[in-house]
Amino acid sequence: MDLFPNRPKRRLDPHAPLADRMRPRHFDDIIGQDALVGEGSALRAMVEAGEIPSIILWGPPGSGKTTLAWLLSTARDTRMEALSAVVAGVKEIREAVDTARRANLRTLLFIDEIHRLNRAQQDVLLPHVEAGTVTLVGATTENPSFTVNAPLLSRSRVLTLQPLDEAAVARVIESALADTERGLGKQNLTLGEESRRAMVEFAGGDARKALGLLEAAAAIHQRGENPGAPLAPETVREAAGTRLLLYDRDREEHYNLVSALIKSLRASDPDAALYYLARMLASGEDPLFLARRLLIFASEDVGNADPWALTLATSTHQAVERLGMPECRITLAQATSYLACAVKSNAAYAALGRAQQAVEETGSLPVPMHLRNAPTKLLKGLGYGAGYEYPHEAKDQFVATDNLPEALAGQEFYAPQEKGAEAALATRLAEWRRRRKNTER
Repeated sequence: MDLFPNRPKRRLDPHAPLADRMRPRHFDDIIGQDALVGEGSALRAMVEAGEIPSIILWGPPGSGKTTLAWLLSTARDTRMEALSAVVAGVKEIREAVDTARRANLRTLLFIDEIHRLNRAQQDVLLPHVEAGTVTLVGATTENPSFTVNAPLLSRSRVLTLQPLDEAAVARVIESALADTERGLGKQNLTLGEESRRAMVEFAGGDARKALGLLEAAAAIHQRGENPGAPLAPETVREAAGTRLLLYDRDREEHYNLVSALIKSLRASDPDAALYYLARMLASGEDPLFLARRLLIFASEDVGNADPWALTLATSTHQAVERLGMPECRITLAQATSYLACAVKSNAAYAALGRAQQAVEETGSLPVPMHLRNAPTKLLKGLGYGAGYEYPHEAKDQFVATDNLPEALAGQEFYAPQEKGAEAALATRLAEWRRRRKNTER
C-alpha cells in the first residue's frame, strides 16, 4: 500500500487528488504547525541531526500527520517501511521488521491509523522497537493514551498536531490556487471573500478536506455557464453537501463534548449546554446516553436546591425511551435548559464523599444498640433495640438521639447550602443538630 505517492523521486501524477498533489515536500511548506516544525523547532533539529526517536503523531484529520511522517524519512541514512493498520496484521508487521533487519540503513516503520492495531499486534511490535530494529512512527486521530499500549507509548515521543486555524486553511487554499505545477494555477480560478470564508468554514480545520472541497467546487464551476467569473458561494455549498461532524462514540471527542455539556450546565449557561447537546445529537449520539447524563447531573449538581430537577430528569429519561429520535430531542432540550437555569448545590454529593471517607478510615463500626433490629427474644435480651424511640409518636416527630456509631458521634457530613429549596433544609437541620447537642450535654 503506497502511503506516499508524491515522493520527489516519483513522477507527479496529474490525476491524483489535489490534496495528494499539494502535499508539502519540505518542512517549510507545512502550513499551520509552526510550533512543531518551524525553524529552530526540536523536531526539525532532530531530523537535521539524523537522530529520530520513536514518535506517535497525534492530531485530527488533515493536520499533516502523514506528510510529517514522510518528511521524517528524508533524514540522512534513513529509509521507511509504511503500513496502514486498517489492513496490516501481525504477518505484515513481521515482514516489515524482517525487511528492516536486512537493510543497512535505519528504518522508520510508519504505521498509519496505529490506534487500529489490537493489543496482540502492538505486543508483536514492541520488542523490535525496544531493540532498535525499527524506529516507530505512528499516526493516529485518537488519543494515544487510550489506544496505544503503555509499554509502546513509554518508548515513544508523542507529538501533537493541532487542527488548522482559519488563517492556515485559507493559506492552504490560496497555495493550491496559485500553484501552476501541482495545483489549480492554470485554471485562473478566483475566489471572492464570501466563497473563501464558506470554504474555510466547511473545512473545519482539515487541510485535506479544504483541498478536496476546492477541487470539487472548481470542477462544478468549470462546467457552469460562466467559468471565467469568480467561484460563487453557492458552488462551494453545493460541493460541500452535508457537513460531517468530528465525533466518536467512545474516544476523546466523545468525552470532550460530554465534558463540555456537563460543565456548561454546571456554569448555568443554557446556551452553551444546548449547543453541545445539539452537536452530539447531530453526530449520532445515543439520546439515552444524554438522558442518563442529565439524570446524574440532577442529583450531583442540582440536588436538594431544586428537588424537582431529579423528577424532571427521570421523566426525561422515560420520555426518551418511549419517544426515540427525532421527537425526544425536544424533551432533552427542555431538561437541559431547565437544569442549566436551576439553583445548584452539590451538598448531597459532597456529603456522600465525606461519609465514604469516614467508612474507609474507621471500617465496620458497631451499630448503636437502639438502632439494631431485634426480631427474636435472644436479641432483645442482649439489648438490641433497647431505648429506641419511635419519632412519629414523639413531639414534632423528632427524637434527639445520636444515631452514628460512638466513634463518630457528632460528625456532620451533610452541609446544605443556603439557596433554593435547600435553604429550608439548612434551617431545619441546624435546629435538629442543636437539639441533639443539647441532649448529649
